[in-house]
Amino acid sequence: AALIPTDEKLAVLKQVCILISSNRVFTVEMIAFQTDKSIEVRKFVIGFIEEACKRDNELLLRLIANLNMLLKDESVNVVKKAILTLTQLYRVTLQWLVRPKAVSDMQEACWDLVTQMKGDVLASLDSENDGVRTHAIKFTESLIITLSPRTSDSDIPKRQEGDISLDKVPKDHSYIRYDVLCEEGKSALEKLLKFMVHPAISSINLTTALGSLATIARQRPMFMSEVVQAYETLHANLPPTLAKSQVSSVRKNLKLHLVAVLKHPCSLEFQGQISTLLLDLGMPQSEITRSTPAVREQRKRPRHEQYTEGKKVKMDPIEDDEDKEEPAPLTAPKPAAVPVAQSAIDLTAEFLHPLLNPENVANLVLISMVYLPDVMPASFQATYTPVESAGTDAQIKHLARLMATQMTAAGIGPGLEQCKAREDDAIKEEDNDEDSGSKDLLIKRKVPGVMVGQAISVVGGYTEKVPAVEAPATVKRLPEPIVPTAQTKMTGASGRKKVFRLSDVIQPFSDTQIEKLTSRAVKRILHSEKAIAQSGMSHVRVKLLSRLVTQFEGMMKEDVLEFILDDIRTRSDLAFSLLYQEYNAYLSQLPSGLLDSYDHCLYTLLSGLQEKPEQRDGLFTKLVLEAPIITESALEVIRRYCEDESRVYLGMTTLKELIVKRPSRQFQYLHVLLDLSSHEKEKVRTTALAFLKRMYEKDQLRDYIEKFGLNYLQLLVHPNPPSLLFGADKDTEVASPWTEETVRQCLFLYLSLLPLNHRLVHELASVYTEAIADIKRSVLRAIEQPIRGMGMNSPELLLLVENCPKGAETLVTRCLHILTDKVPPSPELVERVRDLYHKRVPDVRFLIPVINGLEKNEVIQALPKLIKLNPIVVKEVFNRLLGTQHSEGSSSVSPLTPGDLLIALHNIDSTKCDMKSIIKATNLCFGERNVYTSEVLAVVMQQLMENSPLPMLLMRTVIQSLTMYPRLGGFVMNILSRLIVKQVWKYPKVWEGFVKCCQRTKPQSYSVLLQLPPAQKCPRCLPGKITSHGILRN
Repeated sequence: AALIPTDEKLAVLKQVCILISSNRVFTVEMIAFQTDKSIEVRKFVIGFIEEACKRDNELLLRLIANLNMLLKDESVNVVKKAILTLTQLYRVTLQWLVRPKAVSDMQEACWDLVTQMKGDVLASLDSENDGVRTHAIKFTESLIITLSPRTSDSDIPKRQEGDISLDKVPKDHSYIRYDVLCEEGKSALEKLLKFMVHPAISSINLTTALGSLATIARQRPMFMSEVVQAYETLHANLPPTLAKSQVSSVRKNLKLHLVAVLKHPCSLEFQGQISTLLLDLGMPQSEITRSTPAVREQRKRPRHEQYTEGKKVKMDPIEDDEDKEEPAPLTAPKPAAVPVAQSAIDLTAEFLHPLLNPENVANLVLISMVYLPDVMPASFQATYTPVESAGTDAQIKHLARLMATQMTAAGIGPGLEQCKAREDDAIKEEDNDEDSGSKDLLIKRKVPGVMVGQAISVVGGYTEKVPAVEAPATVKRLPEPIVPTAQTKMTGASGRKKVFRLSDVIQPFSDTQIEKLTSRAVKRILHSEKAIAQSGMSHVRVKLLSRLVTQFEGMMKEDVLEFILDDIRTRSDLAFSLLYQEYNAYLSQLPSGLLDSYDHCLYTLLSGLQEKPEQRDGLFTKLVLEAPIITESALEVIRRYCEDESRVYLGMTTLKELIVKRPSRQFQYLHVLLDLSSHEKEKVRTTALAFLKRMYEKDQLRDYIEKFGLNYLQLLVHPNPPSLLFGADKDTEVASPWTEETVRQCLFLYLSLLPLNHRLVHELASVYTEAIADIKRSVLRAIEQPIRGMGMNSPELLLLVENCPKGAETLVTRCLHILTDKVPPSPELVERVRDLYHKRVPDVRFLIPVINGLEKNEVIQALPKLIKLNPIVVKEVFNRLLGTQHSEGSSSVSPLTPGDLLIALHNIDSTKCDMKSIIKATNLCFGERNVYTSEVLAVVMQQLMENSPLPMLLMRTVIQSLTMYPRLGGFVMNILSRLIVKQVWKYPKVWEGFVKCCQRTKPQSYSVLLQLPPAQKCPRCLPGKITSHGILRN
């Protein structure tokens, strides 16, 4: 067979294929022709593999490796045929493996190789050959449709209704994972979209990709949003490498595929975007309307039947394209990931839409006139379509999207910035979930069961030399390859000559060997520090080490970091170089780069400096301030540094410098300082509060600091303290009750800001009214210093007194007491309290702090209410009035003298106040012996004698005065004599006191008694002890 011409050989092979199609025994002889020098024969073998595997799925175990070899054939036509076959066999293999719940080791190995081949075909999207790329696009289309679920709205051609899709894959399969297959489908779509927007894409590839996207949108409506977005992007940014005729062809294809997508019922929400694109492409509105489905139109196609086991898959072969060699595409920078561009376009379009007013558009046109060419470009003239709906809102939105698309492609615009920030957040979340995510691999990775070198070996062919690889401890038993019988070779017809490849004769190092060699090299460079320093090439050594360590991961980096920390002072240049190199590596991988390696390096260096107290602290500050970016973990080290009481000032100074010198993330750093303002360690807390007071003076930070303090203050309205106060991340309440410490923790920052911003006092009143009793008591104890710092002349404090909120009366009263404790009340404060008392809250307790600022008659009018209060409060009132309170400042002048106060107490109407409270009040006065001297009491008794009628407690006061000062006996006798003149017996209570006084002052009182009228001297009017005296009896 090797000697006959190719055409005859193909004819014979086709006849043989028909005869042996149902017999496995002759498969080996047919596969032997895979190494034939004829391209057509090798393509025929690929077709035989496809048909054989479709008829008998078990042959996949033996033939898939041979297809993998042909996939790497040196002929482009053979590779394309292999891709077409793999497109079919991928679905066949998946459907065959998902039928049973459990699969054998050989089946697992077969799926491993199919998965590897799938990756190779996806990678061939970057192939240099245009035809290979076209076939890779069609494979990707089939892969996306297979690895995504079919829905009731899917528009499936009849010949593909039996094909497998993701919804037919069991979610509990023992080897193939449903969720990861879904992710692979989405990843393939991203690759296709990214490939389509490449600026150097060829015309045939672009046309093929447009058709594939339309097919995907119709068969998988869940991807319609991405497809429409990609069409919009392409319309606004056609590849610059296309010729004029190619541009017209692409626009025509784009219009056809847009109409096909528009006809799908699921395109309703995208009709606006599609219609605008079609209008731009020159399609009349009437045709667009005819192609638009009705809003309520329902799909007539019934739901597809569920996957049933044993259902045979009908595969539709894809026609092979002729090999079209074109020059290699120009190298261009890879565009950003399509999902990011899509969201960025939307955001930028929303930003531009309100700005496209007539004035701005006119200015843009005038400015762009300068840059217009003298002659209209042919490509523009060929593609320009007059705008029919100019000036309408829809056209403005479309113009905004066109501009947004071009801005995003150029790497500018607010949408791109927001998406980058969103990506950073997503990367951080992925980092946190990395451990759990690694367990969700599609396959429990085992050693591939079928490799290239284990394909069916053929006599007369060539076999690649497989590099020796260290085998793991346990290797899955692989299926034995089919070995055909030897064929007789004729001279000169031994098949193709083997091409020399360097990789066939060189054995590569294993990963372990590479790691050992690099580790030893780095250690030699590390420990040659002194020798290189003498040669003056230290900077070269530092640069070399930092680049090597950044390139190779593993223990090498740990060794270098440990080496640096052993003597950080002299090796700081290496530390900075390594840090910058890590950051540069991160930047070079954007937008997909991760900060993990840089973060680990910075965190290790800062942690090492923190744990080495003998090192100079200035190096810690220098490393923080000169680091390219401060990561979350590094910020946590800075926080711990600030919590160290021996370094608290330096740590917070470093944090302050970060806030001032890194404005882009200053609020993140400021948040750390704000958290420290409620720290349990007093030194840490007071230092943080001192720094925050200084930073509060900066306008750009004031609002954030103030908002943080108010947020903590608002926590006091919760019935239980939130978990936020105990270090938890979420603001949820915990079962423990409020304590003095937790209440003060919420007040520290707020009370520090209160003397700086008096307006905040109203927030305190608002929170106070909603707080529970325990919190109110703690607040009243905590506000003394800040309220005193505000002073009674504060307009905001006066306004609080004037508009005292309901429920905040005790707070306002406490503030008044604090303000007037050591200084007399100001007239403004007295006026506010007076108005509050008379017009809004008639609570006499408001008057106590400003009582010395009231008029005399106001105090006398308030006395009946005041003396009915708690004895401790009454005592405080009298101390203020009598000037006996302990104060450091100047005492105020009381509106009442001590005598006036005692007289006013005697004159209180018994209907307004009970006699018991009046007696207690007078006792408090008599208790102040230093104030109520004999002279003062004599004046009081003298004035009380002048009252008419006589006060009820007159004689009680006389007796108490005589008891305190016995030397007032003569004055008392004079008082008693004057009482006789006033006919004291007409006042029963006073007369009773008169008689008691006479009893206590006998025998001096006998002369007074003798002045009584006879009617009053009778035994019934005077006690027997008095009347029994001889003088009175006579």
